[in-house]
Amino acid sequence: MQGTKNITRSRAQESSAAIERLYITMRHLFNRGFYKPMGISGESLREALLALRPEIYGSIAEEKAELNGLLYVIERLPVGIEQCCFINLTSDEGYGKSHFKAIVPPKRKRNCYRIDEEQMNVEITRGRSDIYDILTHLTFIYIEADKIKSRVLIDDNGEIARDWIKLEQIIASEQKLPLEGREQAISHVSNILGRTFSEITDIYDGFGTKADPDRFLRVIYWLGKVAIDEAMGGQKRTITFTPILRERLGHHIHGEIWADNIKSVLKQNGLLQRPIHIISANMHSVMNSLFAPVLLKSRYKDKDEFFIYEELSKSGNDPMREKVQDFAMKNGMIYMPDTSGTNIDVQIFDTDKIDFSKTAFPKAVLGENKPVIIVMDYAFGEQAYETIDELLKPYKENDVKTFMDVESVSIMGKAGILEGGKGDIMIPSAHINEGTGDNYPFENELTAEMFAGQGIPVYSGPMVSVLGTSLQNKDLLKFFNESTWGVIGLEMEGAYYQKAIQSASKIRKSIAPDVKVRYAYYASDNPLETGSTLASGGLGTTGVKPTYLITIKILEQIFNIR
Repeated sequence: MQGTKNITRSRAQESSAAIERLYITMRHLFNRGFYKPMGISGESLREALLALRPEIYGSIAEEKAELNGLLYVIERLPVGIEQCCFINLTSDEGYGKSHFKAIVPPKRKRNCYRIDEEQMNVEITRGRSDIYDILTHLTFIYIEADKIKSRVLIDDNGEIARDWIKLEQIIASEQKLPLEGREQAISHVSNILGRTFSEITDIYDGFGTKADPDRFLRVIYWLGKVAIDEAMGGQKRTITFTPILRERLGHHIHGEIWADNIKSVLKQNGLLQRPIHIISANMHSVMNSLFAPVLLKSRYKDKDEFFIYEELSKSGNDPMREKVQDFAMKNGMIYMPDTSGTNIDVQIFDTDKIDFSKTAFPKAVLGENKPVIIVMDYAFGEQAYETIDELLKPYKENDVKTFMDVESVSIMGKAGILEGGKGDIMIPSAHINEGTGDNYPFENELTAEMFAGQGIPVYSGPMVSVLGTSLQNKDLLKFFNESTWGVIGLEMEGAYYQKAIQSASKIRKSIAPDVKVRYAYYASDNPLETGSTLASGGLGTTGVKPTYLITIKILEQIFNIR
């Protein structure tokens, strides 16, 4: 007789279930139209996030406050959101034409509007991934706010801790603090947060801005104040979704406008029926790779091209970047800042107007029918499907369809790595959709061997497309890496790009079935290493060489350089 198996779930299985609960709960709350994050309706979200304990949120499940995670989240939310008890998620509903000033978070492209002292409107124009992202971040800061509340409220009668009273006095003074005053404030806040004086000192300036160097104190104060007010019977924090947002979401409203704008510009410039290569990248690497080395050669004598790219990437070098852009626009580049709401800018390069002897690719072999390169800025999660799906459709004008000759789609992005470190390169062989197991194998035109000998470690294998970078923990990622999945890294868009490409080429027949695809990523973080998550800080110049190396390899293939 076979023995009874001891049925227990591994930490990875618990984490996977928690992500699924988060996903289902967020969709349910969206369909409902509103919820109270710290009430019964938000309980499932809080419990799932605490069960998951994502690496990026550090000590979320502990009594002490999580500082690095808080900084990461605050940089991706609008300034002042911690003061608001009403968060209203909207579609593009005309606020851009009002007197309200758009507030754009420094690390996330989304327009937000402070309606009054209590309400912040957040525009969602990039699909469901944008909603998952902001709801997860809001749930995190509300959990952190309740930790503050629990330390400040001494008893049920509303007695307040002395440290909080002192912080309240500092905030009420609204004055820039001298060093001694700042250290006094940090001393009080360290007791409130359950963190050491040195821990807070180390991260204090990360929250500050030129206008408000002591912003850290205000963020902590307002997070706690709104939570305390709710606990004392005041206004409950509420998140709402407008009817227009609920009606529009999932219908490619913004993606369709974005794609139509691109095709119209192609048509106006006689480029619609030329060979087309699409590259998803940033707005500088293709342009700089083409023109910067030759244009800036006299300025940087005896320096290699990667040194020039590093100089261009440094803050304060705006005049030099503008010089390259001006040159590019006089030599075949059309720049299309986004007006559709996708927040995805576009550059179009007409290679017929480029004198390749004055570029970094003098050996380009383009043939008689010169190609057109469309460079689109990074999409966000599911938005990748919406944009590429619409872009690959034929151009329709007066009921006449014009099919585009799309020869290749190349994706250059940044991703988390599971086997190396920051700045390493990943070449995927397939994308796996987290949670569903849906998978998209493909023939990648880029190979690991192409990047050999450049001083950068290169990894090849499947990659997982995750619901959100802030929803991962070590147990789940170790499972993906160490099991037969053999995953080398994680990102948010790959499966969505490939789903759109496959449907357009294999099913809908809007582009050629043998369209070439190229995927390569450079590592922005390693979530399996403590201190190497996204919350630990950016890449600095570490990402410059892999970014340009990938871009150059893509362009060499487009230009038939062997």
